[in-house]
Amino acid sequence: MLNFVTKRILSMLLVVLGISFLIFSVMSLSPGDPAQIILGDGASQEDIAELREEMGLNDNLLVRFFRYIWNAIQGDLGNSYRTGQAVLVELLNRLPNTVLLAIFGVGAAAMIGVPIGIISAVKQYSIIDNVTMVLAMVMTSIPAFWLGLLLMLRFALGWGVVPAIGVDTWQGYILPSVTLAIGNMAVIIRMTRSTMLEVFREDYIRTARAKGASKRSVVLKHALRNALLPIITTIGINFGIQLGGAIVVETVFSIPGLGTLIITSVRQKDIPMVMGAILFVALMICLVTFLMDILYTFLDPRVKIKKRQKQMGVI
Repeated sequence: MLNFVTKRILSMLLVVLGISFLIFSVMSLSPGDPAQIILGDGASQEDIAELREEMGLNDNLLVRFFRYIWNAIQGDLGNSYRTGQAVLVELLNRLPNTVLLAIFGVGAAAMIGVPIGIISAVKQYSIIDNVTMVLAMVMTSIPAFWLGLLLMLRFALGWGVVPAIGVDTWQGYILPSVTLAIGNMAVIIRMTRSTMLEVFREDYIRTARAKGASKRSVVLKHALRNALLPIITTIGINFGIQLGGAIVVETVFSIPGLGTLIITSVRQKDIPMVMGAILFVALMICLVTFLMDILYTFLDPRVKIKKRQKQMGVI
């Protein structure tokens, strides 16, 4: 296990480093002068040149990148070109909103979508299955911004039961979470159904039924446990995507999260803010992926067996 953890951590660091270099290169080579952005349009060329020298913008791209990474390792992500505030402070202020939104949205989708997918698989080709698949298709087709506006018009502006914008209270997370959950739920339902149907065709399921195992035991104990890996992968991927910032949902409901921060910073070529946000998102996604890999070994013993066989040279 220690060897596995070490390899995963090293691979995570390489991924984060590669993503950071790619984003830093694109932002640095794109049109626009950070010194001009900071000083404004009325600044003289002498002031701009002096600020560029002070900020090290005249140095080579690689020199600037590794200087940034070295400072980031020490906890210094720089200051925003747009606001002048420390990037780390701004990210820590916005991060909870995005994390809570992702947890509520994906969590609700998983808690509702997985049972519905199981029922749909058990009742294959029945009315329940057909209705479920139609609803899943409809939920997948609904644009998030349109759904968010409809929910806002009805529940916030029409009935006034929840806030329309902002997340000052816990009620503010309800409509954004529902908007995210509906799209994620459709994906989870379809994945759960297809995976369960595939497992139902396996020999060990027929053997369990032949031995007289109850239908509930076959579904929950034998089938579901072996179908969990693709389902968990889907949930983890969706959670990672939401951590990247549900930009549309954050924009519709005026939520100060990482998604809106990244878009605003990219438009204004705020390199330190973009780099800091991307680093945060990349680290969180890598962490989620790492936790999923650890969870695999507990849910499916076959993962452990394959690892041992590979170490022994059997496969």
